[in-house]
Amino acid sequence: MAKKVAVVTGANKGIGFAIVKGLCEAGYTGDIILAARNEKLGQEALQQVKSEGHNNVLYHRLDICDQSSAEELRNFLESNYGGLDVLINNAGMAFKVNATEPFGEQAEVTMQTNYWGTLSVCKALLPILRPKARVVNVSSFVSKRSLDKCSPELQAKFRDPDITEEELGGLMRDFVVAAQKGDHEAKGWPNTAYGTTKIGVTVLSRIQARVLSQTRAGDGILLNACCPGWVRTDMAGPKAPKSPEEGAETPVYLALLPDGATGPHGQLVWDKEVQEW
Repeated sequence: MAKKVAVVTGANKGIGFAIVKGLCEAGYTGDIILAARNEKLGQEALQQVKSEGHNNVLYHRLDICDQSSAEELRNFLESNYGGLDVLINNAGMAFKVNATEPFGEQAEVTMQTNYWGTLSVCKALLPILRPKARVVNVSSFVSKRSLDKCSPELQAKFRDPDITEEELGGLMRDFVVAAQKGDHEAKGWPNTAYGTTKIGVTVLSRIQARVLSQTRAGDGILLNACCPGWVRTDMAGPKAPKSPEEGAETPVYLALLPDGATGPHGQLVWDKEVQEW
């Protein structure tokens, strides 16, 4: 039987690094791919986790904004493992509150990473999921807060159980265009680039779960979005109440849902509990 393998993106620091360690400490029996864009930082993170006795961790470079990089990782997984058992899409970014870049630029850059980058990895890796695989897309409670600030028309679109990936992508593009024109609030959007991209991640997860249920029925694959909480990281700052290890708890829990579990699936999960969308 092929050896199991898990991939954690954006794993050289913060929540991603804590997720890698959390999988190790939970006794994950397969290999764990610590994926990161910066090879130097990725290798340093790898040495740190190995120094703690976790020898089933490997580094692989992954730039989620580069489709060819995601395809290289897929080829590596197919050649060495024949598939994929756990995917945790953790990589993401946010501008600081005091960032000086124009809002339209912030919207475009944040969307490129958080939504389109996550989608790029999924396009490469979801087709090689093995039965009973687990997928966790790291979203945020800010996605729900931002959804509530959308116009009723946009809220209805984002909550539509039949929304397609193409329709969602169109909405994400509409937001960036409106942000660049400066009329996003007039068109019913919230005044947050990060929050809007995370609406995209949460809704994408709901779409992906629905498609998996239709195309891989009986394979027992579970896919969810999660909120790690407000965590002390470079992105969220030192005043956040949760440690990275505490932030990793829900992603690790979803990644290790036992064989035979039927849910959660297609949900937004926070502190190991399903949240209303």
